[in-house]
Amino acid sequence: MPKDREVREEGDPMKDILQELDRRRDEARLGGGQSRIDSQHAKGKLTARERIDLLLDAGSFEEFDMFKTHRCTDFGMDQHQTYGDGVVTGWGTINGRMVYVFSQDFTVFGGSLSETHAEKICKIMDMAMQNGAPVIGINDSGGARIQEGVASLAGYAEVFQRNIMASGVVPQISVIMGPCAGGAVYSPAMTDFIFMVKDSSYMFVTGPDVVKTVTNEQVTAEELGGASTHTRKSSVADGAFENDVEAMVEVRRLVDLLPLNNREKPPVRPFFDDVARVEDSLDTLIPDSANTPYDMKELILKVADEGDFYEIQEEFAKNIITGFIRLEGSTVGVVANQPMVLAGCLDIDSSRKAARFVRFCDAFEIPILTFVDVPGFLPGTGQELGGVIKHGAKLLFAYGEATVPKVTVITRKAYGGAYDVMASKHLRGDFNYAWPTAEIAVMGAKGATEIIHRGDLGNDEKIAAHTRDYEGRFANPFVAAERGFIDEVIQPRGTRRRVARAFAALRGKKLKNPWKKHDNIPL
Repeated sequence: MPKDREVREEGDPMKDILQELDRRRDEARLGGGQSRIDSQHAKGKLTARERIDLLLDAGSFEEFDMFKTHRCTDFGMDQHQTYGDGVVTGWGTINGRMVYVFSQDFTVFGGSLSETHAEKICKIMDMAMQNGAPVIGINDSGGARIQEGVASLAGYAEVFQRNIMASGVVPQISVIMGPCAGGAVYSPAMTDFIFMVKDSSYMFVTGPDVVKTVTNEQVTAEELGGASTHTRKSSVADGAFENDVEAMVEVRRLVDLLPLNNREKPPVRPFFDDVARVEDSLDTLIPDSANTPYDMKELILKVADEGDFYEIQEEFAKNIITGFIRLEGSTVGVVANQPMVLAGCLDIDSSRKAARFVRFCDAFEIPILTFVDVPGFLPGTGQELGGVIKHGAKLLFAYGEATVPKVTVITRKAYGGAYDVMASKHLRGDFNYAWPTAEIAVMGAKGATEIIHRGDLGNDEKIAAHTRDYEGRFANPFVAAERGFIDEVIQPRGTRRRVARAFAALRGKKLKNPWKKHDNIPL
């Protein structure tokens, strides 16, 4: 409990009042006390306030509710009150642009969420929506405060409702920097990006002890909900960093790419890269053999301003690449098939990953650049039984509903339904380019030939001749260009200039979907 005001000696009343304010502020800044701060540091973790200091511009943080305390009287809790009640909230700036932030303080009741703790978070979320600024939540909490019972659960639900209302209105970023368990996981789950810290953060609905009791499975917290699990297997998290310092630096970098809200354009930054830069090496990026892989990231880096690419979900579904670049200083979202993994096929995981990314970009007016080299959807009983039809439809739906500028470049294969799904002209693509190496067809030449000329199966010479004939007819971009499905066949070395000019031409694009309460995406 905050110490009672000590009896003051006679003196200047104003000076006494100011000293009292300073004393209370110092007490609030200590959180759970120096010993618990030392314990936090011993785990390799920073305190709630140290994290905010790293995240925000120096001296920009304006705190709310520093002196708020819980109202619980059960279980002797009225004898244990701490200013701030386990969460530091307020606003500040990142590179001069406003953001709202809350940072849970594990030194105070293990960062557990009480009714008043939730009220503090809800206050800044409401202000963020009213003022049109992102919300960054730094999670380090043991979960609901058990002593408060249903009041703490109600607090979680109040936060959840605000996550839902803020979705698509202001960017929401969650940084997991310690435990996040039980109902607490659902607030980050509804935000736009989740980042974790390796070896010191974890997320799960039920912990290892409960899992062992109910299912008799032996599992560690790291295996169940660590950074590696959620970035590589579950896709819950978008990225993982080595420590608290790196996490805060990378979140700053991400915020600098995003608009403040859904009514603003992404920020434009100074750039020092020639828009018409020619990359001769791209002319030889595509191997001579159609079945030889190449690294699509090379193309992304050579198109981006200064070769800078901020990848999202790098460790999950590596057969598709998602992330942000800048073109002429403006943010552009990139989706690209990766021939190095599963030959660039679309599957359940890659479709979900890309669909969510496309929908985020569309919600916040970020133009979308798509690089296509896709031989189709991954075949197999595992995919079909896992619902690849419905999951693939998510990506199709996401591209089709998007009204932001969309530029597509087909580098090599664009086969079957996957051609349609990957931001084709038929899904309202604005500029659809192809390299001369592009092959746009229903399927590969060999498979198509064996279907069309099945009567000649067994005659290798005839099948080979038919295959060459099919390749000459369809293994190029010109049939699609003749139909107007491709706007232009471009030289690979000039891709940066053509793409940049396309987006420049689309800056004034206005497109609206028919009125609806909301769509019903195939979830």
